[in-house]
Amino acid sequence: MLRFETAGESHGECLVATVAGLPAGVPVSLDAINHDLWRRQQGYGRGGRMKIETDRVEIVAGVRHSKTIGSPIAIIIRNKDWANWTEALPVEDSEGAEDKKKPLTRPRPGHADLAGAIKYNFHDARYVLERASARETTARVAVGALAKALLGEFGIEIQGHVVAVGRERLGGQASWEEIAGLHKKSEVLLSCVDSEAEQRMKAVVDEAYRTGDTVGGIFEIVAHNVPPGLGSHVTWDSRLDGRLAQAIVSIQAVKGVEIGLAEEGAASFGSQVQDTIQYDRSERRFTRGANRAGGLEGGMTNGQDVVVRGFLKPISTLRRPLESVDLETREPALAAYERSDVCVVPAAAVIGEAMVAIVLAQAFLEKFGGDSLTETRRNFEGYVEQVKNF
Repeated sequence: MLRFETAGESHGECLVATVAGLPAGVPVSLDAINHDLWRRQQGYGRGGRMKIETDRVEIVAGVRHSKTIGSPIAIIIRNKDWANWTEALPVEDSEGAEDKKKPLTRPRPGHADLAGAIKYNFHDARYVLERASARETTARVAVGALAKALLGEFGIEIQGHVVAVGRERLGGQASWEEIAGLHKKSEVLLSCVDSEAEQRMKAVVDEAYRTGDTVGGIFEIVAHNVPPGLGSHVTWDSRLDGRLAQAIVSIQAVKGVEIGLAEEGAASFGSQVQDTIQYDRSERRFTRGANRAGGLEGGMTNGQDVVVRGFLKPISTLRRPLESVDLETREPALAAYERSDVCVVPAAAVIGEAMVAIVLAQAFLEKFGGDSLTETRRNFEGYVEQVKNF
């Protein structure tokens, strides 16, 4: 089973990830991982932290001569901002350390501050903030790049883009070619395939800047060339749509998820929603009239593109703080302000790519297995032949 964990605090020394379950022989490119880390830091509306960090991955175990060796992979991404926090967040306590803390006692509405402080009995939400921060997703993006490397060996590609920022939305459905074209650009504005829609989205971000507010939006992830049959209908927790939904909603600030045209389908009659089935005799394969299901039926991939959207709320740290209460005095107070972003929807799309890649890679290895890439490929090719002869 492919599994991973991350560790580290937002202003700690580094972020750490471990990955177990990748077969031996998967090619690993540090440049490809670093490119995804760079993409996560881009986008109009990012804050000052992105000017400090230049995220680079270090792999210290599990990869040799640019290939996985079947053992757990250990990843480190160092935080440059740690230099400003070494006295505030030391590992070992020492005399006078209490005076150097940077406490957060005015919890931010919408953040983990208050719920986490109550849960862990902290009267300072600093430790909650440090782990709950979306800085943690840097490690997830690195793990996702490894999952993409595995899937890429079998022709599966995963790309994300921005569908909406605030009330401004892309009209129509973007094609795979349009989405893939975004990722060839050396500069990232708001990761929208339509330049006119992107400029309207930029105006929404400008308004949030002007008023000291934040703005959310919708990102879409498309997985291309996914074979039919990943996931299962037989148990509730093996249904791939449920696993993808959980993965997307686990991203900080994501409050909803949509697979295919879920919202539109809920307002339509069944005859307008289901994807009709045809058979192409010349190519000996089943085809579909549309892809409203987003590539998933009955908890399984059906051979079409997997399409997943995440609905991202505006982030919780506002330059114009909302009402709160001080944890120490219990008196009314304005919420704390930490250096933050105004809009993170393009970054969320990159994180969404990583999470979709991880879940699909897990499902892929569950079906095809293999201790080595050669074994996995043999199992996969046998299944492809079975599907052809169905």
